[in-house]
Amino acid sequence: MQKILFYCQNLLGMGHLVRTTEIMRSLVKNFQVCLIDGGQLVEEFELPPAVEVIHLPAFQVDVFEGLQVGNQVKAVDSALSLEEVKALRKETILHTFDKFQPDCLITEGYPFSKNKSLSFEMVPLLERIQQTKPETKVVCSLRDIVMVKEFGDRDAEEHRRCQFMNQYYDALLVHSDPQIHRLEDNISRANELTCPVYYTGYVVQSEPEQTEINAEDAAALANPAPMILVSVGGGKLGYDLLECVIKAAPILESQLPHHLHIFAGPLMPDQKYQFFQALAAAKPNLSLRQYTPHLLAYMEKAALSISLGGYNTTMNILSTRVRSIIYPSNKDREQAIRAEKLEKLGLLTILHADDLYPERLTEKIFAALKQDCHRQVAEKLELQGAEQTARLLQQLLNPQLASSPHPEAVVA
Repeated sequence: MQKILFYCQNLLGMGHLVRTTEIMRSLVKNFQVCLIDGGQLVEEFELPPAVEVIHLPAFQVDVFEGLQVGNQVKAVDSALSLEEVKALRKETILHTFDKFQPDCLITEGYPFSKNKSLSFEMVPLLERIQQTKPETKVVCSLRDIVMVKEFGDRDAEEHRRCQFMNQYYDALLVHSDPQIHRLEDNISRANELTCPVYYTGYVVQSEPEQTEINAEDAAALANPAPMILVSVGGGKLGYDLLECVIKAAPILESQLPHHLHIFAGPLMPDQKYQFFQALAAAKPNLSLRQYTPHLLAYMEKAALSISLGGYNTTMNILSTRVRSIIYPSNKDREQAIRAEKLEKLGLLTILHADDLYPERLTEKIFAALKQDCHRQVAEKLELQGAEQTARLLQQLLNPQLASSPHPEAVVA
């Protein structure tokens, strides 16, 4: 069985790991897979049991009051200096490659995202491949929208990253529906890429296979009251949204039969979670928790989802076709661009910063509950990204065995 080494680094939330995990669920059917994970551990998060997992000393970026502060990485374990963590990570990655000897390396996001933050360990790995096992295919796994964040000349930075791809990579997999968003929509120098670029369709999360629903989740999902689901991904962003929803709960209670289920995120700092617990106290129409591995089941039941606009949450919305209000949170407009395109198709409603007042939010909730779900539009979207990724990798590694990909999958 051929081997795939998958490198994934979460710095802010869980999105990259969720998408990587879903892709690996499809890969393990035909490949031996090893994951190098550089992000914070999330209890109860289920990885495919067939995947070998190497946990690096974790990195994160600074967040203050729900807003990202800069792009510089720092060690999660304060007992080690940043330089010590970097040295240990680099050594572990190179040792893993030498031992595993993969037929393919997949890097999640890199080099289009987290480029300079991770070059200290990624460039040595890519050089090791070229020097010791050049037959190993190198593939970038990229979400639909990636914004180049470096300071200075953005055009020059895009050129540099495309040339880096040309030097080290054999293919780029873009996890997007090209009818909605194409690489060149936000990477203007994409035509400089010499490696093949494939659109896989969107990668959609599935329910955990090994983690059973606990009593608390079972009771919540069995509650006959109409559900309004509120979530903010990993929990490092979206504090203003959570505060507004909790303050709007008494207004909603007097006007609408329902129950609010709020998930604050497993990576939310304890002090901040305690603040929201105090704010939510004595509100009978509201339940507040940090995390459930079964968020998709809640979304399938919900009458309305209120959330940030990250990739995985948005894909869950598209797959379940739940009515949705999205508050795009990140400052680089990645979430806003995605949400704006989908709002034009009638698939969701955007919440703006000036809507974050309890009375105004209540109005938006009532309007969203009356909207059509536009199921016919959702049914036409390409949502088989994980399966298509596995098929494309089979073709890349075994071109004589695989049929040609769907024409829409190939960009250049």
